[in-house]
Amino acid sequence: MLIIVHYAEIALKGGNRNFFEKRLVENIKKSLQANGIVFDYVKRIYGRILINLSDGEEEGGKLPPMKELPSFLNALKSVFGVAHFSLVEKCDKDIEKIKEKALDVLSQKDFQTFKVEAKRSDKKFVLTSQQVNEQIGEEILRKTIAHYLCDRTNNEQERKIKVDLHNPDIILYIEITEKDVFLYTEKIKGPGGLPLGVSGKAVCLISGGIDSPVAAWYLMKRGVENIFVHFYSTQQGYEKSLEKVRDLLRALNAFQLNSKIYFVPFSDIQKEILLNTQADLRVVLYRRFMFRVSQEIAFKENAKALITGENVGQVASQTLDNMLVISQATTLPILRPLAGFDKIEIIEIAKKIGAYNISILPHLDCCSMFAPEHPATKANLKEVQKEEKKLKIRKLITSALKNTKIENI
Repeated sequence: MLIIVHYAEIALKGGNRNFFEKRLVENIKKSLQANGIVFDYVKRIYGRILINLSDGEEEGGKLPPMKELPSFLNALKSVFGVAHFSLVEKCDKDIEKIKEKALDVLSQKDFQTFKVEAKRSDKKFVLTSQQVNEQIGEEILRKTIAHYLCDRTNNEQERKIKVDLHNPDIILYIEITEKDVFLYTEKIKGPGGLPLGVSGKAVCLISGGIDSPVAAWYLMKRGVENIFVHFYSTQQGYEKSLEKVRDLLRALNAFQLNSKIYFVPFSDIQKEILLNTQADLRVVLYRRFMFRVSQEIAFKENAKALITGENVGQVASQTLDNMLVISQATTLPILRPLAGFDKIEIIEIAKKIGAYNISILPHLDCCSMFAPEHPATKANLKEVQKEEKKLKIRKLITSALKNTKIENI
């Protein structure tokens, strides 16, 4: 069983294209293996990736309809960098062989109108793409008249199959490469983006809510491997909140296998802030400490940025003034992919990636604990730094890191 994978952005990467393609092949192999899919090979061919699944059939043999394929093919839908993929049949680079295979492929389909769409990566082929379209289309119509594709109701009435270039029931795709010709009629859309890992690593602050898993997913889509950090308060029931975060990572593992997470205790830091600082600045101070701790973890992991699910204006700490003050606690870039989204858009993506039903479960959010009734929305850096002088910042960070637990999910 042969599958061709197409990618989009990778083709634009110039001198780095080889690196991107190799990583995509590696990620496809890992995803197939993780889903228990046995394959003979995954290899690059002519600007595409070809997968041969082990099914005991001869390579390029007849294929079942896409809807009857085993659900494990959904594994490819989770591999970033995949634009779309298709089950294909293969034949030799001979126009008569292509005609024969085209008729064979279409004999398995139910349609009344069709279109042929040929592409040549081998420009030395004797026919142009348009000539292939015309000859294959003519052959399909001719064989229809000859009852090659007769009505499946077993009567003798000829099927009125016609060409429709604008809205056909089915499109026959023909790809002519340097060595082989591949034919198929259906495309399954992939997630697009860049292969995971090509853009390095970043530390993602994951809370257990709706936003942060979606933010992580968007950066994964840009090729960024996420190292996760979760801050928790040791209040009654906190273990359930930790398990909820683990479940979120299991959902995200469809896109990034074997995620690493740092569970950082935050109670001691909160208590010091609560007892020693100005009430309306607590949330800003919480966030600045989280960024400092996350930066230490990023340095350890050789990560180049921090990721948050912050959204402009969503809560008091996420005003532009507060974001500016909070960001100045770290020297790393802060990536906020959801900054301009509204909540409905974020929820739609959360549902799409399988995180929403987990995110809406109740949990303990340490940022909302001991939050003031009227938090500051326009924090001033000098004022915040003045409050921080009342705290033993380095000691608190060191203690939190010392008691941090690391897990691989």
